[in-house]
Order: sequence, then structure tokens, then C-alpha cells
Amino acid sequence: MIRIEDADRVRTITLDRPEALNAFNEALYDATAEALIAAAADPAVAVVVLTGAGRAFSAGTDLIELAQHNSGTKVKGKHGFGGLIDQVQAFPKPFLVAVNGLGLGIGATILGFADLAFMADTARLKCPFTSLAVAPEAASSVTFPQLIGRQHAMWALLSSEWLSAAECLEMGLVFKVCPADELLDVTMRHARILAAKSIPSLIESKRAVLDALGDQVVRARRREDAAFGRLLGKPANLEALAAFAERREPDFAAIDAREGGASEAGA
Repeated sequence: MIRIEDADRVRTITLDRPEALNAFNEALYDATAEALIAAAADPAVAVVVLTGAGRAFSAGTDLIELAQHNSGTKVKGKHGFGGLIDQVQAFPKPFLVAVNGLGLGIGATILGFADLAFMADTARLKCPFTSLAVAPEAASSVTFPQLIGRQHAMWALLSSEWLSAAECLEMGLVFKVCPADELLDVTMRHARILAAKSIPSLIESKRAVLDALGDQVVRARRREDAAFGRLLGKPANLEALAAFAERREPDFAAIDAREGGASEAGA
């Protein structure tokens, strides 16, 4: 599920499920969470870099397992989505992300927790929540406005449109964009600069920046979880998953007309 490599006090965690575009099933959520726990506790690791194998960074949550959740047949892992976000949010050392290819869902929103994000010029990101008839996740409702401003965040989170690497750089969602074959070299060059510093100093400096934000992320996750729970498994979400399986566009207009649209969401 993942590969782990250490060099110069930098630990690289590679999502290694390329046949599924590194989509997160329960096993991958658990493996990545455990890798972060181990890196946080390892005194020989100063910096972590997260990237993906193959042509994708991550296609987000595995939609097959999402459908199983709706049917009640999903087997939960030890950490799951929420547990992974707990570990990313609490990770005390510099956390760098190298977006090597397409990123959807958590493959995009995880950038809200990146201390530095790098992106291949051929990569693209999408927050597909409205196309799945659900709500934002991973505190992106607060991290994205902080990073890229309200209007850019609204477009990213509400449109379900692809964002190019150039657009992500212009918005401020990523720190640097570079040719795909140079991505890891550029990322590692920056990671080594950080890793040469005192680990306690890195930890305290990161804490000083993040503590200034208070508990905004915690509150955002609670709001998002509640909204997600109100929408998951509802007719529009089921239509979205069926459309995905049938390789067609979902017909939300018909669902909204039948269910009362916004009145149901506000119930």
C-alpha cells in the first residue's frame, strides 16, 4: 500500500496503489496513518514528504468503499479517513507534499495541511464534493480560504472543476510547480534544507504558526462531518454514485425537483 524511504533525515512516504490511482481504501488510510505516527515518533526523522506512485497522487476516497458504506457492508479499518486526518493535523514536524499527478478529494484537500506543497506541471486537482452530492472534507472549508482566499476556495469547493498546476500556483494552493521529472528532486532539495535544522526548533516553529490559528480546524471538521452525514446516502448522493458506476453524468435536477432541493439539505 505504501513505500517508505529514508535519506538525510527525510522520510518519503509513497502511496503505492497505482492500479487504483492511489485511491484511499481503509487499508491505505490505515497504512498512511501508521506511517505518520511512526515518523512523528522517530528521532532520526526531521521531515516527511508524501507523494504518489504512478500517474496519480491520489484519486481520493475509494468510491467502491463509499458505496459499501451506503449499503452497510463496508468493513472499517483501525484509523480510516478521520484517523488519517487526525494524524496529518497533529503531525509535529515539517510535512511536505509532492503532487506527482492527478489529485481528487483528499488528494487535493490534504494540501490544506501541507507546510510546503510542490506540484508537477502536468498534475491536476479536483475537489469533487458537489459532483458527488456531499460536502467538503478535511477542514478544507477553513484551510482553503486561508490559503487561497474566499472566492478561489468557493470555486474549488463548489464547482467540482479541475484545477491546473498553473492555477494552483497562482492561487497559492501550492508553493512551487516544476516539470514532472524534476518534482522529487526539487521537493527533496527543500526538504533537506529543513532537515538540516534542529528538530526541536522545527517542531516549536511549526507549532507557533499553527497555534495562532486556534481551534478553527477542529471546528471546521465538526461542521463538515455533520454536513457530510446529512448528505451521504441521500438520493442525490446515491444518484452520483450510480452515475459514476454507469459512466454517465448525474441528473441532480430531477433529484432536487423530487426531493425539494435546498429544503431537504436544511432539514
